[in-house]
Amino acid sequence: MSLCDKCVSGVRHAGHPEGKIDTIADVECYISTPTGEYLKNKVLLFLPDIFGIPLNNSKLLADDFARNGFKTIIPDYLNGEAVPADEMAKGTFPIQEWLPRHGPAQTRPTLDKVIFGLKEQGVDSLAAIGFCFGGRYAFDLAFENITKVTVVNHPSLLKNPEDLERYAAESKAPLLINSCEVDQMFPPEFQAKADEVLKGKFVPGYKREFWAGCEHGFSNRGDVNKPEVKIGKEGAFKAAVEWLRENF
Repeated sequence: MSLCDKCVSGVRHAGHPEGKIDTIADVECYISTPTGEYLKNKVLLFLPDIFGIPLNNSKLLADDFARNGFKTIIPDYLNGEAVPADEMAKGTFPIQEWLPRHGPAQTRPTLDKVIFGLKEQGVDSLAAIGFCFGGRYAFDLAFENITKVTVVNHPSLLKNPEDLERYAAESKAPLLINSCEVDQMFPPEFQAKADEVLKGKFVPGYKREFWAGCEHGFSNRGDVNKPEVKIGKEGAFKAAVEWLRENF
């Protein structure tokens, strides 16, 4: 299990989050709720990268999903040990030391507590969007058909072709992948394999978007001062919203 240097780098985005920090089943979560009418039994699980809830970028994106009608929750499945956002600019964080302490054995029980807590609140329909590190969990929840729709943006920690084949065999959740040109964690051969296994074959639905001129992390940590990254970030968000509206 490993991550690349682009998983630990990026640019902070400006803005003021409009959601709130609260707990669900004693787990800290960032909760962004639509201001208008929305279906109270549905929640979008926003599964963040290694920077977790503290990264402003993720909270701003969660707010954007809420503005589009989806109650969105970022669970702290990193158990209060998110990588500090300051590390994005340094590029020296010892990620391979951090990662073994935040594997499925440590993180998945926390995520499951949130899911159970939401069910107790009357939520019976979940979708998931996973960013980088969170892509692994978006797939895992889909394998178990806990979630009804899946979006992954530049996913990490997936196995080629095992996870694709398992998705095709076990999941019922329509899958959207936002991929990019330069991505060590989801490179061209992995992207091509996803199309081979799922395109036109996966009955619930499959789509892969490709954003030229972008690299791993573009959709939530990219430098939006670069025109191609701005196009990719905004395009990936629009694609995710459209996928959710069609399938969730």
